[in-house]
Amino acid sequence: MEAWTQARPVGRPRPVMAALIRGECRGSSFRKPGQVVEMFFHHYRQSMATVAEVRALARTLPRSSEHLIRDRVKFRVGSIVYVAFSRDETTMGFAYPREDRDALIAGEPDLFFLPEPSDLRFNWVCCHLARLDPEYMTELVTEAWRMVVPKFLARQRLGS
Repeated sequence: MEAWTQARPVGRPRPVMAALIRGECRGSSFRKPGQVVEMFFHHYRQSMATVAEVRALARTLPRSSEHLIRDRVKFRVGSIVYVAFSRDETTMGFAYPREDRDALIAGEPDLFFLPEPSDLRFNWVCCHLARLDPEYMTELVTEAWRMVVPKFLARQRLGS
């Protein structure tokens, strides 16, 4: 199994990707970090996450419900939104610890971005769906859900 496919804490850059971004490709003719990243993402992002995949995952999470609010699909637990899509369904916003979001965005700036300035006070980060693979989407959505449910329910569901 390759290093980037193994389970890892949310918000930590994948080891292989971090090395490629820094330009540490030993034995490679690619020395400029920009070229390396472009080549890497072409290989890595062969499949992308979709709203249907997020919906299928969210339906399996306890207490989760789907809502259409102002033409935007949102997933909530009670009244707390943990995943929301843009109207054109090209971007996804999700719950993420405020103190860790700068590191997440710095690790993958072409994938993640900050929400609107009015939403910076919330625990929220946005990403481009076209650049998000299904495995990473599963991790992000599950961790967002974990933030908004009672701890006993998260432990019961995820076993941690």
